[in-house]
Amino acid sequence: MLGRLNHVAIAVPDLAAAAASYRDTLGASVGEPQALPEHGVTVVFIDVGNTKIELLEPLGEASPIAAFLQKNPSGGMHHVCYEVDDIIAARDRLKAAGARILGDGEPKTGAHGKPVLFLHPKDFQGTLIELEQA
Repeated sequence: MLGRLNHVAIAVPDLAAAAASYRDTLGASVGEPQALPEHGVTVVFIDVGNTKIELLEPLGEASPIAAFLQKNPSGGMHHVCYEVDDIIAARDRLKAAGARILGDGEPKTGAHGKPVLFLHPKDFQGTLIELEQA
């Protein structure tokens, strides 16, 4: 069911500073900030060749990233994203196996313009998992 690792997401308190650190210190190719109001975040993607790093900053006080940063003020790994060929089939298979889908269970449009779902971290060893249709 799982395809390749699409990205690892890191929540950061200061997106510009984090992007500069990846660009200037690590020499990474850093994309432009992209606001995603539906998800309550602003993101920057960093291409590392075989996958991407997604830096996340809260967009508004109701952002789930704001709550994460209250518990982790310096930031930290937020989720991993795997590609799936058919997100509806993957969702249905996961639900049948007892996994919990966050939100209303319907895919939303993610940062890459593709359908995404999030899986409850308590069902996956404490790791929030995002699925993105390939």
